[in-house]
Amino acid sequence: MIKVTLKIDGMMCGMCESHINDVVRQSFTVKKVSSSYKKGFTEILSEQELDEAALRDKIGAIGYKVLEIRQEPYEKKKFSLFGR
Repeated sequence: MIKVTLKIDGMMCGMCESHINDVVRQSFTVKKVSSSYKKGFTEILSEQELDEAALRDKIGAIGYKVLEIRQEPYEKKKFSLFGR
């Protein structure tokens, strides 16, 4: 699993978050996507790395600018009562 973090310029409200989430879901095969206009970030969980140029193009086409993209391996954190 891959976690993709996008720093995005131009999000001003919850509708902006929805627009970005919708274009990501429609354009790429992802497990989960969530955005925060307050923080200026979108996080995507995917089975494979995403094409960074395509991410920039698709999000740019709806009026937002991707400032930074970070892709890293993601492992779901396991619950433990003992903090291990």
